[in-house]
Amino acid sequence: MEKDVILRNAAPVPRYTSYPTAPHFGDAIGAETYRNWLAALPRDARLSLYCHVPFCDTLCWFCGCHTKETRQYAPVAAYAGSLVHEIRTVAGLLPEGPVVRQIHWGGGSPTILSPDDIANLADALRTAFRLAADTEFSVEVDPRMLDEARVEALVAAGMTRASFGVQDFNLDVQNAINRIQTYEETARVIDAFRSRGVRSVNIDVLYGLPRQTRDAIEATIEKVITLRPDRVALFGYAHVPWMKKHQTMIREEELPDVVERFAQANRAASRLTAAGYERVGMDHFALPADSLAAAAREGRLHRNFQGYTADEYEALIGLGASAIGRLPQGYVQNEVATGRYRAIVEGGDVAVVRGVALSDEDRVRAYAIERLMCDFRLSNSALKARFGERAEDVIDEAGFLAEHDPEGFLAPGPDGIEVTAKGRPFVRSVCASLDPYFLAGKGRHSVAV
Repeated sequence: MEKDVILRNAAPVPRYTSYPTAPHFGDAIGAETYRNWLAALPRDARLSLYCHVPFCDTLCWFCGCHTKETRQYAPVAAYAGSLVHEIRTVAGLLPEGPVVRQIHWGGGSPTILSPDDIANLADALRTAFRLAADTEFSVEVDPRMLDEARVEALVAAGMTRASFGVQDFNLDVQNAINRIQTYEETARVIDAFRSRGVRSVNIDVLYGLPRQTRDAIEATIEKVITLRPDRVALFGYAHVPWMKKHQTMIREEELPDVVERFAQANRAASRLTAAGYERVGMDHFALPADSLAAAAREGRLHRNFQGYTADEYEALIGLGASAIGRLPQGYVQNEVATGRYRAIVEGGDVAVVRGVALSDEDRVRAYAIERLMCDFRLSNSALKARFGERAEDVIDEAGFLAEHDPEGFLAPGPDGIEVTAKGRPFVRSVCASLDPYFLAGKGRHSVAV
């Protein structure tokens, strides 16, 4: 890829895990609206649950999540009790019938929970909601804090997938981001889960980190391949110190420039595909037998706040401080501050304080952006079948973009537009061209590559 092309198209754009994106949520959507949206869910709705645990025992300087460092367990225990309160309240607002098909615990570090709190939280979910027999249950795992008792508790809770944040195994890079995590301890915990029947493993790797080089990330990928995870997520580090003050601990002069970031991403992707992983969407890789790879091949891939997913749900219910949910009517987000969150849910109410209701136009553009992010193509016939005349404006805009694209990122297809091989690394920028919220200039984002 030519350097000037990369430089011209590296401007910050959203990651499009939602549309509209989170900067466009507002306080017009609150608890009352959320209660009404929950009650209106179809009785045959498929649900996905996300539980947020906003605590870590050490704060990684690269982190972009809502979390806080704590060396005491008392705040974590108190929060876990509040989370159970919210689970019961939210479940009580649902109609009879909806079934949970997927559960994800994220953070922060959910594995900071004690074995007893892991069991209590899992029991609360199982008691309050109707879970399918084959519910997928994934947990973000920090191997540095995981002992045998917590492993046993997670397995007993029904966990089916372990998701590991590796970032980079290079010690110099780890020192620069305040996260020391060895290959050996990561492998030990993966083996501990696999030996207990948890067969599905996901690993996250970051490029664009301070002191990181192409050789360093290639060496990390080689080690990751030896662990043979079912999925690998290859994310670009998002340096947003105006949002996450702890990122000011990272020395900006040690960050690779956008051209080097692009090269790191390409090097890592090449090693993964050479090892038999299939590319899934913009930044995921999966073994051919994995359900995510099958969904990508069959056009069933979807995208939400956890990244790419193989299944479509009528509702994603966010539980915990700062958690985001999606219902047919729009997006909601809980109170971010843990103290205020706890006061609300222990008072018996839902914790939603902001969100956005989807307009008819939002629905068309959300579908178009998701298909571009997942399939790298947009079908005019699919748009018309789903939205009728409301799709015409987006079809016209997309066609115009393909016909007047100086970079060659888009091309007219037999039934719409397609993102070219050259354009795939810049698909976020392509989507931004169809996003009037972004074009209006509100919100700050990470670089596009």
